[in-house]
Amino acid sequence: MAVTEEKPTRTRLISGPGMLLVWLYGVMVVGAVSRSAYQIATEFDRAPLAYSLSAVAGLVYGFITYTLVRGGERARKAALVCCAAELAGVLVVGTWTLVDPSAFPDATVWSDYGMGYLFIPVLLPLSAMYWLRKARAR
Repeated sequence: MAVTEEKPTRTRLISGPGMLLVWLYGVMVVGAVSRSAYQIATEFDRAPLAYSLSAVAGLVYGFITYTLVRGGERARKAALVCCAAELAGVLVVGTWTLVDPSAFPDATVWSDYGMGYLFIPVLLPLSAMYWLRKARAR
């Protein structure tokens, strides 16, 4: 008699509000990556720090989107860590742009806590971390 092992099912992270998070992170990926790619390609010498930080934000958003879609406990933990890093980045860059505006001749995605993106960059990681912690309890 053959013994079959059942694979553990992945925790689904994109049900309910998780689907909205995936959609919002997807929009932020497109916005941050396309903006930074254009700015890096056409005017990088004007504000290299700002454009590089926007590219990093786009990569972070992309990774979080991927982990949310992938699902599972490992992906949930990775997304949680990434969201915490994202929030730290938004708070550091947001504060930096207010304290020393001359360091940023052009805005980043995270400038002024994401004011140019309707403050979504500061609200999104908070919402995602809440959802990811709640998803663990299920």
